[in-house]
Amino acid sequence: MNQRQLTAIKNFDGFIAALDQSGGSTPKALKAYGIDESQYKNEEEMYDLVQDMRSRIITSKSFTSEHILAAILFEKTMDRQIDGLFTADYLWNEKGIVPFLKIDNGLAEQKDGVQLMKPIPELDKLLKRAKERNIFGTKMRSVIHEANIDGIKKIVEQQFEIGKRIADLGFVPIIEPEVDIHSSTKKEAEEILISEIEKQLEKLDQSVKIMLKVSIPTVAGAYSKLMEDPRVVRIVALSGGYSRDEANELLKKNPKLIASFSRALLSDLSAKQTQEEFDLVLLDTIKEVYSASVIKH
Repeated sequence: MNQRQLTAIKNFDGFIAALDQSGGSTPKALKAYGIDESQYKNEEEMYDLVQDMRSRIITSKSFTSEHILAAILFEKTMDRQIDGLFTADYLWNEKGIVPFLKIDNGLAEQKDGVQLMKPIPELDKLLKRAKERNIFGTKMRSVIHEANIDGIKKIVEQQFEIGKRIADLGFVPIIEPEVDIHSSTKKEAEEILISEIEKQLEKLDQSVKIMLKVSIPTVAGAYSKLMEDPRVVRIVALSGGYSRDEANELLKKNPKLIASFSRALLSDLSAKQTQEEFDLVLLDTIKEVYSASVIKH
C-alpha cells in the first residue's frame, strides 16, 4: 500500500471523481456527453470514444489535486495510456490524484429487496493486473431497494467477504452498498445497513483498511459514528440519481462526508465544447462539489 496515497485519502480535503461507467451505462454516459449510438459501430469504437472523454477530463487543467483526491477507473481505462503513461500512473505522477478501480461485474437480479453483486470469477487475475498498474484501491457496488433485514445482511456479508480478500492483497477496497434514493423505506434500510456494517467491522483486524461509498443518508450525520472506526479510511457519497444541486445541498448537511459523484459531476460536459469552454464548465462543477464536500454549514 502506498502510504503517501493513504495519507492523502484519509486526511486531505477534496472529493473522488467516479469515471468508471461500464457496460450498459457507457452508451448513456456518451449520449449525455453528446455522442449517440450512430457515431460508433461496435463496442470497441464505443470504448475508444469513452476513453477520449475520460482522457479529456483527466488531462484538463481544471482536474487537479487541489480539489480532487482520487478517481475511480473502469478496467479498460486502467489498461489504456494517457500521454505515454498508463492511466493510474498519469493520475498519480502528473496530477497527484489517487487511482481506484471498479472491480464488480454488475448486479444480480433483485431478491429479498436487494441486488447482490454478480460473481467475480476473474477477481484474482484482475487484482494482479491492478497491482501491476499501480492501482491503490478498488470499488464494488450492490443496491438495496427495501428495508429487508435478510437482504441487507447478505449484501454486507458479500461486500465484506470480498473486501477482506482485496485488503489482504494490499489494496483499500471501497465497499458500496447503495440504498436506492427512491425507496419508500430508505431511512429504515439505512438503519439496518449501518448496524450490519458495524457487525462486520468488529470482525476485522485493526490493521485492515476499508472505505465506504453510500447514498446520502435520510438522517444527516447517520454515518458519523462509522467514520470514527480506525478501520474506516473515509466515507464517500454517491449522487444516486439526485441532480448535482440536490446532491450538493444534501451533502452539506453531513459532516466529513465527501462526494464520489459520476453523473452529477459530468452532466454539463459536452463533446461539442471548445477546450476552453470544457475546462471552465468542469472547473465550476468541481468547485461546487468540492465546496459541498469540504465546507459544511
